Amino acid sequence: MNDINKLYDLWLEKATEEEVHQELEAVKGDEKEILDRFWQNLAFGTGGLRGVLGAGTNRMNVYTVSQATQGLSNYLNEAFENPSVAVGYDSRINSDKFAKAAAAVLAANGIKVYIFKELMPTPIVAYAVKELGCSSGIVITASHNPSKYNGYKCYDERGYQMTDEAAARTLQYINSCDIFEDVKTIDFEKAVSEGAIEYIEESFLDKYFSL
Repeated sequence: MNDINKLYDLWLEKATEEEVHQELEAVKGDEKEILDRFWQNLAFGTGGLRGVLGAGTNRMNVYTVSQATQGLSNYLNEAFENPSVAVGYDSRINSDKFAKAAAAVLAANGIKVYIFKELMPTPIVAYAVKELGCSSGIVITASHNPSKYNGYKCYDERGYQMTDEAAARTLQYINSCDIFEDVKTIDFEKAVSEGAIEYIEESFLDKYFSL
């Protein structure tokens, strides 16, 4: 428990995002609640991440999403010459926030990002990966899980779920990345203004629905 308490103290110091910090303050001194949030890292597998929303390494928050995206960025920059990623999100709690956080990390790593302006079903994002010639896709969604959950799904360049091999390599990069020190990011709006992040035009939907 000592190591977990040290991890909690580190997050209390480093996690400045208001929602996360407030939750950490709220569970101060409660060993059971602290243990539940920090006893493990969210598992990244073929489908990406999925977990309960909240503060800590065992929760879906901007820090765990950003760390996963840094690992994905490292993998994509290794596997592709000029990688690009399509990003979409659903109506789950914090889905838009997580999508923008992921986009900002990708852009900071020199990866072109195409992101939808509004909520989008997963099949349309998968289609965008292939249609826009992207190297990967990210959808922030928890599918059928309860409302306290959210998730982070990764797709390959064909618009299919990421392979086991690619997920394993991405996980290696995630595990070697310090969640506070090693994650590159950029202001989302700045990246949009510079063209590193590009909104997908509404006309794209016309193309999809005409299939």
